[in-house]
Amino acid sequence: MLREHHYLSYRGTVGLNLKYLVRDCHGRPLSCLLFGSAAWKCGARDLFIGWSVAQRQAHLQQITNNTRLLVLPWVRVPQLASHILSLVLRRLRQDWQSKYARPLRLVETFVDSSRFKGTCYRAANWLDLGQTAGRTRQDREHRMAVAPKRVLVYPLDPQFRRHLCA
Repeated sequence: MLREHHYLSYRGTVGLNLKYLVRDCHGRPLSCLLFGSAAWKCGARDLFIGWSVAQRQAHLQQITNNTRLLVLPWVRVPQLASHILSLVLRRLRQDWQSKYARPLRLVETFVDSSRFKGTCYRAANWLDLGQTAGRTRQDREHRMAVAPKRVLVYPLDPQFRRHLCA
């Protein structure tokens, strides 16, 4: 579904990940979500957390990135995306712990503001931290320029800073 209907498509996952397929009460698919490895560096997120480079290296795997959120194009239900985000976030920590035997403290996502407003994330109580610098994961030489994206996070643990900055 992601390959066919998501504007970024889907080529598989790298690293730690969880996939969710949301169905209605009749078993029909409504939405799918993908959570994967967090961005190695993100200025707005790193400033928000307040961690050092060494702390980031030690604890980055306690963050996941909501890399894909898709409500299927034929599904027309108001506020469905924010509702699904809220439901998935309630179980994400336990699912991550069950699969990887490690804690999850924070979720991040990057919203292409030239295409989307991020309304469903804000409605699900995500925090808007600002914009990215306009670089990608593959930009090791500081040469690739992409459109900046909005950085949004959702703390799963009220003590996330204490754990991530330990």
